[in-house]
Amino acid sequence: MGAVSARLPVFPWDRLEPYKATAAAHADGIVDLSVGTPVDPVPPLIRKALADASDSPGYPTVWGTPALRDALTGWAGRRLGAAGLDHTNVLPVVGSKELVAWLPTQLGLGAGDKVAYPRLAYPTYEVGARLAGAEPVVYDDPTELDPTGLKLLWLNSPSNPTGRVLSADELRRTVSWAREHGVLIFSDECYLELGWEADPVSVLHPAVNGGSYDGLVAVHSLSKRSNLAGYRAAFLAGDAAVLGELLQIRKHGGMMVAAPVQAATIAALGDTEHVAEQRERYARRRTALRAAFEAAGFRIEHSEASLYLWATRDEPCWDTVGDLSKRGILVAPGDFYGPAGGQFVRIAFTATDERVDAAVRRLAE
Repeated sequence: MGAVSARLPVFPWDRLEPYKATAAAHADGIVDLSVGTPVDPVPPLIRKALADASDSPGYPTVWGTPALRDALTGWAGRRLGAAGLDHTNVLPVVGSKELVAWLPTQLGLGAGDKVAYPRLAYPTYEVGARLAGAEPVVYDDPTELDPTGLKLLWLNSPSNPTGRVLSADELRRTVSWAREHGVLIFSDECYLELGWEADPVSVLHPAVNGGSYDGLVAVHSLSKRSNLAGYRAAFLAGDAAVLGELLQIRKHGGMMVAAPVQAATIAALGDTEHVAEQRERYARRRTALRAAFEAAGFRIEHSEASLYLWATRDEPCWDTVGDLSKRGILVAPGDFYGPAGGQFVRIAFTATDERVDAAVRRLAE
């Protein structure tokens, strides 16, 4: 255990437990805005697809069924503008966090290799580098990185935690730089369907990549768009050579998406109505929470997309967490996502309407 703790940072959410206990002691109960986990029902058509496929006694394939691959390429073409994808350009994965954590290892990275990710970022990018024995490197502008030893560059747009969206011009410049230096790009686009004040663009769009997927892989998840976090349904799309290597490794590792989940994914990607309905729910919650926090003295930065508000009162983030917990509101401290977040908190709008209304009332008191 000592060796593991030496390699990996402290699991951040454990540090929040005392504040969660304080918030839970509120007379009207806790309003948990700390984690971006869906709370709304799984759409009926997806549950039906899962149930209809429940008699699946045999092993599923790592690559997924042909029908699943058709669904993945079709959705990417319609939604991302990714032209000309075939089955070799897609790969289902067992939730996106598993992929992020183990990708450097699966790519064969190790000592002497570098993995770069945004200065404010989802902690699992660093964890993945450390699990592989590679060196984690943070950046503000990826094109200013020293490319020496850099093997994997993570992009994240829309960003978790800030909600910042990279423009097509920014993405195009980064893709050009990475190709010039032989650096593989993985673009975490799991919040792409949740743009509010910006229209997120995928690295798979020809305006970004010039019509070529060489050196590019996009990561997508159904957790947020379709309330499927409990299903662990995600997929990769992009460079066929990279995905072919990962497919072979994942076959050896038995990394198979469950057959009923594959069927549910097909149903989810084939329907847009439930996505629009969920967006409307999140939009209402976002509007209410943003107005309430701003009225309570917070400044919101970025937050033009994703499921979070990136907020500050220009004080240490743990002071903010402590104060809000006394009102029964739990938020995530910004330093979970890097030292640069030390004066911010991340506020998720994934609570129920009733709990959001409770937070709004408490902030006005």
